[in-house]
Order: sequence, then C-alpha cells, then structure tokens
Amino acid sequence: MESEVSVWYLVSNAGVLVQLVMLLLALASVVSWALIFQRFQVFRKAKQSQVAFEERFWSGMDLGQLYREVNAEPTPFSGMESVFRSGFKEFSRLRQQSRDADAVMEGTQRAMRVAFSREQERLETHLPFLATVGSTSPYIGLFGTVWGIMNSFRGLAQVQQATLATVAPGISEALIATAMGLFAAIPAVIAYNRFSAMSDALLKNYETFAEEFSSILHRRVHHSEKSAA
Repeated sequence: MESEVSVWYLVSNAGVLVQLVMLLLALASVVSWALIFQRFQVFRKAKQSQVAFEERFWSGMDLGQLYREVNAEPTPFSGMESVFRSGFKEFSRLRQQSRDADAVMEGTQRAMRVAFSREQERLETHLPFLATVGSTSPYIGLFGTVWGIMNSFRGLAQVQQATLATVAPGISEALIATAMGLFAAIPAVIAYNRFSAMSDALLKNYETFAEEFSSILHRRVHHSEKSAA
C-alpha cells in the first residue's frame, strides 16, 4: 500500500501530458542548477580579479609597465582589467597618430565603453534563462495540475460510486506537477535576483574605474600637450 502512494508511483501512473510537463520541469530545474553553479563561479572569480587588479592599479605602478604585464598574462574573468587594457591600448595608439587631445580621449573612452559592454554581456549571460524558468515554471506546473485534475474528474464520471480513495490518487499526481514547478522556479528566482545584484555592483565598479582612469589619461595627454607647446 505504501508503494502505491509513493511519489514515483504517482508520477509513473500519471497521464502522458502530465508526465511530459513533469519531464520539462525536471530538465529546467537541472539546467537551472547547472547554470547557478557556473554563474556563481564566474561572479566569484570576477570579484576576486577586480580586487586584485585595483590593488595593482592604485599601487603607484607605471601604467605602461602595468599594461605590458596584464597584456602578457591576462587575468581570466577580470572585467576591470579588460577595460584598462582596451583603454590604454587605444590611448597609446591614438597618441602616436594625433596631437589632438580631445580626439585621443574620445577614442579612448569609446574603446573602454566597448570593453564595458562586452563585460556586461558576459556577466549577464544565462540570466534571462533563469528569469524565464522562474517566471514560467509555476504556470507550466499549474497547467499539468489542471490537466491532471480534469482527467481525474472525467474518470470519476464513469464510476458509479465516487470515494476519496478513487479521486485522491488522480489529484495527488496532478499536484506533483505544481510542486515540481515551484521546485524549479524558486531557486531560479533567488539566483536571478542575487546574480543581477552582483552584476550591477561589478558593472558600477567598472564604470567608476573607467571614469577615474579616463581622468588620469586626460591629465596625462593635456600635460604632454602643454609640454610640447
């Protein structure tokens, strides 16, 4: 009797459509958890790389020397370092081609904006999937539940005497779909909100660094312009 009311018994005896809904939700949950662990590693390494690069940048090291070091051995997942490399590379190239300080700074800032956009895209990768799972899984589970209950009541119409023992298994197997929908949705929503906040914080730091770095380069290019004059 115990095996008859087990979850596996209810799932295996559910209707085909309800089983397909459960399978879809199970796959969504597995993929979501895989992405959650993968994104957690990415954000953890991005934060560590940011702290390490900030220490090197503000240590007073010559920017040219710092660029040569980070360009020779780029740090994975370091968005701030990527913004620095793009900006300094474009700054050095434009200074050799033009004496117009404003043109040099405009090109440098454009290169850093491009690098910033790439980092934003990298940090936000897979977040839309988590948002989709979090928002749609309860409804998919509810659809399976409604369909299962409809079939349960349709079977009841063919029975002369309806009892709780007759209707309970059908309703129970239908409710499993809702439970699976919530099981897939809740971690996805929590992870999406957490990763979105972490992404916003990192991107804010990148943007602030780009502005500070731009100010440093602005002073340097104008100082060189005055010295040449």
